Amino acid sequence: MSARSLRAALLATALLAAPAGLAQIQPVAPGGDPVVARVDGAEIRLSEVAEQAQRLPEQFRSMPPQILFPLLIDQMISERVLTQAARQAGLQDSPELRRQMARIEEQLLQQALIGREIEAQVTEASLRARYQREILDKPAEAEVRARHILVQTESEARAIIAALGRGADFAATAKERSRGPGAAEGGDLGFFKKEEMPEALAEVAFTLPPGQVAAEPVRTQFGWHVVKVEERREQPRPSFEEAEPGLRRAASEEVAETLVERLRSQARIERFGLDGAPLPAAPR
Repeated sequence: MSARSLRAALLATALLAAPAGLAQIQPVAPGGDPVVARVDGAEIRLSEVAEQAQRLPEQFRSMPPQILFPLLIDQMISERVLTQAARQAGLQDSPELRRQMARIEEQLLQQALIGREIEAQVTEASLRARYQREILDKPAEAEVRARHILVQTESEARAIIAALGRGADFAATAKERSRGPGAAEGGDLGFFKKEEMPEALAEVAFTLPPGQVAAEPVRTQFGWHVVKVEERREQPRPSFEEAEPGLRRAASEEVAETLVERLRSQARIERFGLDGAPLPAAPR
């Protein structure tokens, strides 16, 4: 990629990226925040370049600093001249643009408040406590690996159960006679949890001991099943590191929801219909 193309890509990335208002700017230098460029007297400081770098995709952030730094400055100069030209054209006074800017400000303020609450409450200690409470302290979920033979009539299912009782091989019979998924694999359904199967089928599968064929066929909306349980196990528990992203996401959502509910309960809220008439108070 040429320098011109790379500059264009960086500029397009920056202009199309979401605002990085919550990004944490790293300390730029022990001695302060030096000016790195001026555009018609307007200063660009190193802290602005550092913030811009954090907004870039990983493939750009991993570039050597001696290459990335001048490209970022060049990018910011391009942005600055565009901004100055827009102001000179009076675009900042456009009512529509002012509405958009006000909306963006609102969104950034909302994100900042929620982010502050999440940072204060969603700590590693709280996540480890949640991991203990929601994963380690709960009984491990059981999983069953079963096979089935699916046929259309009860009489056919009972005939198959009788044949299996006389020594017929279950997998071979499933390949030959089953109309259900997994017939080519001997009717193997793999491991599943109770809620992942039709209720009637799951009840039988989670009652039978491994190696046994159900004495009665099971009826579901798909037809009649002959069921054999192969294995039973406890679902492996994820490590904290594996569970952490999901725990953090759930905890963050709870913090945000609690914050909104608290603020709504403290606010004086009035509602009006399309005709301007007051509406009855609604749940907050």
